[in-house]
Amino acid sequence: MVQSPPKLITVNEFITQYGDSDNYELIDGELIKMEPTGPHEQVSSLIGRKLNVEIDRQDLPYFIPHRCLIKLLGTETAFRPDVIVLDHTQLINEPLWQQEPVITLGKSIKLIAEVVSTNWQNDYARKIEDYALLGVPEYWIIDYLGIGGREYIGRPKQPTITICKLVGDEYQKQLFQNNKKLVSSMFPHLQLTAKQVFIV
Repeated sequence: MVQSPPKLITVNEFITQYGDSDNYELIDGELIKMEPTGPHEQVSSLIGRKLNVEIDRQDLPYFIPHRCLIKLLGTETAFRPDVIVLDHTQLINEPLWQQEPVITLGKSIKLIAEVVSTNWQNDYARKIEDYALLGVPEYWIIDYLGIGGREYIGRPKQPTITICKLVGDEYQKQLFQNNKKLVSSMFPHLQLTAKQVFIV
């Protein structure tokens, strides 16, 4: 039996039809259904809460929107990060922001965190390349189930947070497991261990 290829849509069609839905993102014109579990949402929420505390404590001009898309210019791709930290001083330069919560410029983004689920290949491979090209300074991959490939999280596979720091146009990666304290260049005073994130 021959399967027909998925129907592709443009990024503008995606934003019009699915922009208000948290259940989809678009990769190369293909609609990707996102089906987060309860524990996935717990981890996302915990990360957002901890980062908001740091934003307040340091009185930074940042915020974490509830709903936001990243439109990669020149592509038919729009990602919907689990957690995104935006710099509100940069939003004046965003061409779509006043009409809809869509980010197109890496300068507006301080940090992105993706919580890994069944589509872990996208988080570890595809998004790491696209976020680096966009110029996102820090990208967290939160693999609370330890399901990523061994080349990404090591052997034996275990829950891991990978913090990717942009140096030039590539990410330098640091892995955090168990009681290892997270090291963030965006939030250097953050007091959080991998184990604290994984208690779900």
